[in-house]
Amino acid sequence: MEETQRPTTSKYAILYGLLLGGISVVLGIILYSMELHYQGGLSILGVSLVIMLGCIIVGLLQFKKANNGYMSFGQGMKIGIGICLIGGIISMAYQLLLSHVIDPEMMSKQLELARMQMQDSKMSQEQIDAQLEMAQKFSSPLIQIAFGLLMSIFFGFVLSLIPTLIMKKNNPEKATNY
Repeated sequence: MEETQRPTTSKYAILYGLLLGGISVVLGIILYSMELHYQGGLSILGVSLVIMLGCIIVGLLQFKKANNGYMSFGQGMKIGIGICLIGGIISMAYQLLLSHVIDPEMMSKQLELARMQMQDSKMSQEQIDAQLEMAQKFSSPLIQIAFGLLMSIFFGFVLSLIPTLIMKKNNPEKATNY
């Protein structure tokens, strides 16, 4: 009897994580070319989350298709979180390259923009100084990497949860669906 090879969750996490990372780098290059790379904001976060969700959904659909229409909850979560983790690693590598090699003045631009926004919101000078001092403490590369990867895993979990619950379909022939 011929045994068909089951697809692995890691294959789909890596493939679509690389896709997410590539798209994130392209978005970063576009923002850099428009000199918007130091501004951030809700619109950029929204676009990034839509891109993450799109990569997760496509990865889950492709895995399910390759697995004869079956995907357990655990498999879906592994794929979704894996996609975001790998995409996050690539994105963090690009951000470090951008902020330390391509545009070493990026951090000072971000802090100046934050200072102007806080002054516009009528914060006191002491509050502004305290906020900027705290921001500088969190600007070291190691903290940026740790925070970026933790956020990738968090968003991977949150964004994978509902699509995985909707798409999951356990294989009745398998006792465990891990």
